[in-house]
Amino acid sequence: MVGNNVSHAMNKTKRKFNVNLTKKRFYIPEEDRWITLKVSTSALKNINKKGISAVLKEAKAKGFYK
Repeated sequence: MVGNNVSHAMNKTKRKFNVNLTKKRFYIPEEDRWITLKVSTSALKNINKKGISAVLKEAKAKGFYK
């Protein structure tokens, strides 16, 4: 039992895993405007990989973005 955060008295560690969110501005060339989104770092990786237009299209299809 080495490496799990439980002592011999079985006192569990109280810890929260928060989402890593950042505010980021993106330029959309199709609409010729800037938008500000609060995105996670994993979403930023997706945007860098696929492009902002493709990600917004998927988000609109799923109902996350209007």
